[in-house]
Formats: sequence, structure tokens, C-alpha cells
Amino acid sequence: MTTPLITVANLNIAIGANQIVQDLSFELAPGQCVALVGESGAGKSMTGRALMGLLPSAATSSAQSFTLFGQDFYAADASGCRGGPVAERRWRAIRGANIGLVSQDALVSMDPLRRVGQEVGEPLVIHAPELNRGARKQRVHELLSRVAIPIPSERARQYPHELSGGLRQRALIAAGLAAQPQVLIADEPTTALDATVAAQVLDLLGEIKRDGTALVLISHDLLAVSQLADYVLVMKDGRVVEQGAMDQVLGNPQQPYTRELVAAVPDGTPLVGAVTDDSVPDASFGCQAPPSNVVLQASSLRKVYRMPGGQQLIAVADTDLSLQKGQTLGLVGESGSGKSTIAKMLLALETPDAGRVLLHGEPWNDGSVTESQRRGRRWRMQLIPQDAYSAMNHRWTVAKVIGEFLDARQRLHNQPALSKDQSRDRAAELLAQVGLEPEYLTRKPGQLSGGQRQRVAIARALAMDPEVLICDEPVSALDVTVQDQVVRLLARLQKDLGLAMVFISHDLAVVRQLAHHIMVLKDGEVVEAGTADQIYEQPAHPYTKQLLAARS
Repeated sequence: MTTPLITVANLNIAIGANQIVQDLSFELAPGQCVALVGESGAGKSMTGRALMGLLPSAATSSAQSFTLFGQDFYAADASGCRGGPVAERRWRAIRGANIGLVSQDALVSMDPLRRVGQEVGEPLVIHAPELNRGARKQRVHELLSRVAIPIPSERARQYPHELSGGLRQRALIAAGLAAQPQVLIADEPTTALDATVAAQVLDLLGEIKRDGTALVLISHDLLAVSQLADYVLVMKDGRVVEQGAMDQVLGNPQQPYTRELVAAVPDGTPLVGAVTDDSVPDASFGCQAPPSNVVLQASSLRKVYRMPGGQQLIAVADTDLSLQKGQTLGLVGESGSGKSTIAKMLLALETPDAGRVLLHGEPWNDGSVTESQRRGRRWRMQLIPQDAYSAMNHRWTVAKVIGEFLDARQRLHNQPALSKDQSRDRAAELLAQVGLEPEYLTRKPGQLSGGQRQRVAIARALAMDPEVLICDEPVSALDVTVQDQVVRLLARLQKDLGLAMVFISHDLAVVRQLAHHIMVLKDGEVVEAGTADQIYEQPAHPYTKQLLAARS
């Protein structure tokens, strides 16, 4: 029988009176993957930090057994995972050398002032001091090559912001593997990555596992878990509600919460009715004559960015689209495909270099319309952003966040300002529309969960009584159950209010739930367009097939 690398029995973590993790137990053997699954706040990442001895100073912890690589860290020091003078020296000895970490957000985790090669090579400086500079450089290149980063010698000289999201994540994995640890902790390694890039990262982690490295996978993505995990712990509010072999837990869940998680995974089942009309771009991607219910139309949109050195980046190339009242157009593609640039031109936040945008058949964004001419119509089109937290004033209450848009609506319609009570009552009505109680009016964005903030962002947009919602990756960073709730909310609001929507995502399965029509973009060009049924069930372009395969 293989001796476990990690044995945890009845781990408890608290911060003040808040119990963050309660009675968690598991074992991890070489070449095995244990997955911690659950929503934000379940205690997954805190458990991962405990395994690295990196709990916050305010945390207290205890365990019946907490053995890593044959050492019982709780027996060594009463302060346990948090580390004291004795335990901290032992933690430093195993961090990187025995156990590595791959963080969620590579751009935040990596030092923006250090080159990629320095980041990857730092564990070697600490744990392999016998290597001279040349040998260390060679080892860094080997690590970058192992994680399939092309031209490693060149990439090592670049800064993190010069790499794509997928390459940055690979570089983080290379850094985690630098000192050849026996265990690698991967904390949400694919969150917000494009579907194809996420699939590549998962393939890489699978190779690492097959080479004998044990993995602790922290994720709310059950598709990722199903590809990598041997054993799964499902967590909710700090407790393990179900655990067992992956096939058993995900294939035949016994607990209601686990069943809820499994049911929330988008499978491409539409939440909106199918369409059979051909009022969107056909296979040639040209716009047909707009019917009377077309609210938004773009023709021959083109956007070119001038790069240093005189180079040009064609962000959007000759794109046509048409959006009808009460319907959703899905824009799908990887980062850099032009989705968000199209959204900015539709919102008139970017001026197209060629082509034009019409709102209700009238010029909206074609280079000739001034902002003062647009201002009176801006209420008609509103944005639901990807990161609602960054889009809100952190010092304002929800009542003020929504009230700002209510005030703007009154001004745009030349109506008298609302009183404080009127504004609060209307804000409460808007919260009710998105499924939040009036008590949330007094809270600030930092006091809300990710899903609650996204609901507030939707309520804020609805304050303008818009006709069109531009939804730019609104659920990409949300837990699977929260994502499902937000998508269903948008579908209900569209049905109730007759909203037209442009829904932008890199995940075809999510888009399929909402979209009546879909356009697939790659490198600024539309490679395929049609009804949602056509795109999802009979994809014609190899890239569309690749996107679908990445989530299967």
C-alpha cells in the first residue's frame, strides 16, 4: 500500500467567531488528484493555504492529524498551520521543494516588474542553490518547454503582461514545478480562461499527474474536476457535505447540494425558444434588410489599433450583425477575438474605422455622430460588465449605486429628480426584479458575494429602462450555481421586459442557454454565424468544433 504524502484528519480553521473549515479529512497519495469543490466561501482556498502553512495571522486552527511528507506539523508547534518560530522554519523547508502552488489569477500572482524567467527561477534560487546562473537559466528554459510554452528562451525575457492568459497560467505551473515538488496545489487554475485554453491547462495538469506528481485541485468547475480528480470533497459553508471517488460523487451524487452543483453545469440546453427566421447574418455574414423589430444593427464594422513600431492589429474585420427586440445574439470566441471591441463599438465607446452602427434605424456610431447627439439616447443601451466590483464605487451603498442611474434616467427624460424616498423605493423594486431583498440597499459592494454584485449590476442597468443589454462575460468568473442563477435571471428578464441582448462569452454551452443566434469570432473575423441550433448541433467551421470539444 502506498504511503500517503498528506494525511489530514478533522482540520478546523476559524477566524474569530467564524468557522471557516470544520472537521475536514482526506489523504493524498503520489500521482493522485484530490479535488475540493464548492462555491465561493466554502473554505476551499483556506484549506489550500493551510496545506502551505499560509493561513492569515488572525486564523486559528486545529487538527487530530496534519501530516505532510511524514512530518506532523501540529505536533511541532501549538500554533499549527499558522506557523510559529519552529513550525515556520519547517514550512519554509517544504514550500516549493515538496509542495508547490499554482494560483488562480496569474496576472495578479506574478510580479509585473520581473521577467517570466525570474519568476519561474525563484524557487531554484531557494531550493537549488548549487545551480549556477547558467544552469539555472537552462533549467528555466526546460521548465517552460515542459509546460508547452513556445520559444522558451524568448518568453523567459518577457514580462507577465506580454503573455496571453493561457501562457501566464502555464508559466505559473512551471514555477510551481521548478523545485520538483511531490504535491502541486492548483487553486482555480482555469477560472475565466477561454474554453480551449482551459482545456490545454487541464491537459498539462493531467500530464503532470501521470508523471507522478500528486494534485490538490481547488475548483468550482465540475468539468475540470471530472477530467482530473480521483477523489472529490464537496464543501459548503466550511463543511464537507459529500466525499468519495470522483465517479461516485459526480456520477451518482447523494446529497442535495452536490446534485444542485451537478445540475447547474451548463449542458447547452436552451432557456429561450428556438428561432427559424433568417433575420441575422447568413453564411456570407452579410446583413439582410432589417425587419421593423430590429433594434440594433451594424454593417461592415472594422477596428484597427496602431501598435508600437508602426504595426497594425486588426481587432475587428468587416463585421455585420442584426439584433431584434426580445432576442439574444451570442458572440463567442477566445480572448483577442474581437468580442469586447465589438461591444465597445455597439456602445459607442469606440469609434469604428469603417462601417456603422444603427440604433432603431438611426445613425448611432459611424464617426459622424457626436456624443452630445447620442447622450439623449444612451439610456436605450446598457452594459452588464464582467467585473461588477470594479464597475462600482466601493464606498457607496447599493442604494446609491442604483440611485445614480435613476437620477441619470430622470435627467435624460427631462423629468423631475426623484426624492430620496422615491429613489429608495424604486431601487428596492429593481432589487426585487433581480431576486434581492430590500435589506441589500444598505450594503456596500465589498459586503456582497460575486453573484449578488452581478445582480446589483443588472438592477443598475435596468434603472435606465433600457431596450438593449450588452452583457460582456457577465458570468465567466462566477461559481457554477451562481452562474446558472444569473443566466436564468437574464432569460426571465428578457421574457418579462422584451429586452434585446448581446451576450458575450468564451463558453458556447453558456451562450447556447440564452442565445437565439450566435456568431463565432476568431482573430477579429466572424468564422461562422447562424441560429443557436445550427451552431451548436451542426457546426461547420473547425474552430467552432474546437470550442465545442473543449467543453465536452
